[in-house]
Amino acid sequence: MTAETNSGLSRRRIPAGIWALGFVSMFMDISSEMIHALLPIYMVTALGTSTLAVGIIEGVAEATASITKVFSGALSDWLGKRKVLAVLGYGIAALTKPIFPLAASLEWLIAARFIDRVGKGIRGAPRDALVADIAPPHLRGASFGLRQSLDTVGAFLGPLLAIALMWLTADHFQAVFGFAVIPAFLSVGVLLVAVKEPERPVELRRVRMPLRRDELRQLGSAYWWVVAIAAVFTLARFSEAFLILRAQSIGLPLAVVPVVLVIMSLAYSLSAYPAGALSDRVDRLTLLVVGLVLLVLADLALAFATGVLALGLGVALWGLHMGFTQGLLATLVADTAPTELRGTAFGMFNLVSGFALLLASVLAGALWDIAGAKATFLAGACFTTLTIVGLMLIRSQIKKS
Repeated sequence: MTAETNSGLSRRRIPAGIWALGFVSMFMDISSEMIHALLPIYMVTALGTSTLAVGIIEGVAEATASITKVFSGALSDWLGKRKVLAVLGYGIAALTKPIFPLAASLEWLIAARFIDRVGKGIRGAPRDALVADIAPPHLRGASFGLRQSLDTVGAFLGPLLAIALMWLTADHFQAVFGFAVIPAFLSVGVLLVAVKEPERPVELRRVRMPLRRDELRQLGSAYWWVVAIAAVFTLARFSEAFLILRAQSIGLPLAVVPVVLVIMSLAYSLSAYPAGALSDRVDRLTLLVVGLVLLVLADLALAFATGVLALGLGVALWGLHMGFTQGLLATLVADTAPTELRGTAFGMFNLVSGFALLLASVLAGALWDIAGAKATFLAGACFTTLTIVGLMLIRSQIKKS
């Protein structure tokens, strides 16, 4: 039986709830990326915001989501329920979308961005724990890869729609932001109707205080090694907003700039499921190293890019590195965390990663303002190389944990 046949059989065996959660993510990402593909350029060109400020805003917004994920994940473990928190989080995100076309100042945009990220924080850890609860153990990598793949289908359809609407509306940012409201509410509808939460096993231990020190200790050393790897890895990358700014810096027209997110998300989407399915059959840490090597190559291509082709290559490699790492890291969390603490585990994982992303984005913005785009991406390549070396040195210790 060929690898392609195995992949097709895996997709057919993946539970319907995983597919539904993937489409929920897809519709919300269409909405979010229609806005986020244009927001950095809108802030810099229309509102006069500095690149450093963009880095700080993006980093703090993601850190806000990460902090919220800790509490929502722990709450889902305490309640023994995941879906209600996922609905709340997606609902808040949908309700923020009308603010973007109506915002009259930078302060309103920042507020909407932060509230949207709070919604993301509320839904993130319970949703990932719900994927782990629904997925059969032998298809866990494929299930996380499929959800991530559908999520990123939305991430490239959103910028495509943004490009088309910018052309149709003669670069009218608010009109594009207004259209983004529709798929956000569609996402909430699919979640309410199509996702069924499995019954909690009666023999599963009840968790009363998930964030207490003794409960966090129950997560185990293998889990904490995964968190440490993710933190160091996240320091080696920064917000995708800098890909958009890089496209602008080489002279792409405003209406076409979102194509960088289309290319990145297409590469991400096409690689996430195959990488996840492959991780069910081969060593996951090896695939993680492959993802890090792809990030080094992406940084180098973007650092030295002078034209559209080099930019496209760098952005595509960036998307491939995301496909080889993001679903894989989530799978490693599900592999190593106890079932009754999965929500807390995903929350802590995202908290640490979020603060690492905040630091990485702020440093990238400062370095860009001081030394330019080339220095920013070369620094990313150097840090990623150090991450690969460190991972190879502690690989055997991780496997023993």
